[in-house]
Amino acid sequence: MADIFDAALRFQGEVFSKDKALYQRLARDGQSPKALVISCADSRVAPEHITQAGPGEIFVCRNAGNIVPPFAQMNGGVSSAIEYAVVALGVADIVVCGHSECGAMKALRHPASLEPMPNVKAWLKHASAAQSIVCEAYPPDIDEAEACRALSMENVVVQINHLRTHPSVAAKLARGEVRLHGWYFEIETGTIFAYDGEAGRFEPIQGDRPAPVAVGPARPAAPLSIAAE
Repeated sequence: MADIFDAALRFQGEVFSKDKALYQRLARDGQSPKALVISCADSRVAPEHITQAGPGEIFVCRNAGNIVPPFAQMNGGVSSAIEYAVVALGVADIVVCGHSECGAMKALRHPASLEPMPNVKAWLKHASAAQSIVCEAYPPDIDEAEACRALSMENVVVQINHLRTHPSVAAKLARGEVRLHGWYFEIETGTIFAYDGEAGRFEPIQGDRPAPVAVGPARPAAPLSIAAE
């Protein structure tokens, strides 16, 4: 903890002094983040560091397994963060970011390890569809490392589908005002893979072409009507 206190003091004395005008502007004018990033709480996966975002540039929600519970009337921290980012802040992009060597996905593969952690076990039920996909649609002889990698990627896709059940997101998608992105961060190489919704696969982000998008941008939806008989 002493190291953390020392770092906080360095921030006050060195970093803040250089960016004082920026922080004063943010305090005065409020925030206008470009995107909402929903990532794992894993200490090795810091969205601000990965994206090199400065203060006020991205709105971040982190939790075990980068989970997005399907919409329900019962309040929850992730649902509230999504609603606030979309409605109040007007973000145009939402990123769900999974990663390699994810402890939550490894635990999902080995349910017995979750018995001492009933809250984590209940939380990871929101990723059970991804586990079913890997168990039933992937080769039965897939090795454990590849299974965990596949599970982390499938989980990103499942959580994007959950995102679409949230009314605020669904409305923005229907109006063509938001895009959904699925990322997989490979810790050991620093590579970011983005999910291409049309091709149904993850591709590495490269500087010579636009990054794939999972959902959108869509054309604004026309009001539905009933055809005359």
